Amino acid sequence: MPQNVLLAEDDRAIRHALERALTLEGYEVTAVADGVEALAQAHRNRPDVLVLDVMMPGIDGLQVCRVLRAEGDRTPILMLTALVETADRIAGLDAGADDYVVKPFDVEEVFARLRALLRRTGGSDGFAAPPQSPAAASSAGPATPAGSAAPDTGGLLTAAGLRMDVQARRAWRGARELELTRTEFDLLELLVRNAGIVLDHATIYDRIWGYDFGPGSKNLAVYVGYLRRKLDEPGAPALIHTVRGVGYALRED
Repeated sequence: MPQNVLLAEDDRAIRHALERALTLEGYEVTAVADGVEALAQAHRNRPDVLVLDVMMPGIDGLQVCRVLRAEGDRTPILMLTALVETADRIAGLDAGADDYVVKPFDVEEVFARLRALLRRTGGSDGFAAPPQSPAAASSAGPATPAGSAAPDTGGLLTAAGLRMDVQARRAWRGARELELTRTEFDLLELLVRNAGIVLDHATIYDRIWGYDFGPGSKNLAVYVGYLRRKLDEPGAPALIHTVRGVGYALRED
């Protein structure tokens, strides 16, 4: 069955061009011009994925995202934004978005990001957590030495003072539960499963997004930065370490 995309974009030319391109790519597209219509359509007929412009009159894309997440709707959301500052991108992630594309964009990048989001959710409805995340599917990790992966005890992953219940999609640092978006959880799971191992950028992009967006992409850095803000505690050691020019590793120094 064709997968349904709910597209909300107030720029008529962009909306029509993207609707046409997505339709030719094989998606069923419902295109609306503002956030009010987007929420109405999402409530009327839940899509497989949403593509939301950030800057829309009335209810903008961030507000649409916040409303859906507050309702418990976990449908994957791709944001379209002309805002290039890291703080603006973090605002989108904080609202509950799963990924973003910066305008002007190449439509092939939109296709790639949509495919990655839909693979991660398995095409299920927005209220069902995926049975297995991309990180779990690749639990062996890249050339992981025997015994170095995080112990899995009774369905829980543990490493560096972190605990993760993959089935329930919950995570804790010590006694504090972490509020994580879908992408943040998948990224943390991948790092925990490969605790102490440096994962390069290409490997993380492939495992989490299913696509390497190239050396110029800031997507991974934004997610790592946001995840650090949720993990770090005053006086406690940092857990995610940058290996310059290579990638990231989870360890408690």
